[in-house]
Amino acid sequence: MSAQTFVKDYEAALGTQDWAAVAPLIDDDARVIFSDGTLHAGKDAIRSAYERNFRRIEGEQYRIADIHWLHQTATSAAYMFEFHWTGTVNGTPVSGTGRGTTILRHHNGQWRLVGEHLGPRV
Repeated sequence: MSAQTFVKDYEAALGTQDWAAVAPLIDDDARVIFSDGTLHAGKDAIRSAYERNFRRIEGEQYRIADIHWLHQTATSAAYMFEFHWTGTVNGTPVSGTGRGTTILRHHNGQWRLVGEHLGPRV
């Protein structure tokens, strides 16, 4: 899998709202910062945060756009992107957008997310 394929696979996995689809793409020691500033350190904490979002946002559709590659080698990559999501919370349509930066590591033949920082689209 290439780093570009990782992005497509990650987007599709998030769209399933199923941790089992996302888990293989996340490194055990990864760190993710959500748009609200909360830090989720380690795969277990990330799982809890993602599963909370999956339960809260019904029918979420998640899209990654405008990818800009900052760095790419055989073992690491980093990219910036815009994200867009829609869904329903307590019967009310909701949506959001923002920007993010993701760092990937290639290990044992697979790309994995080791860091992601999500923020507002300013």
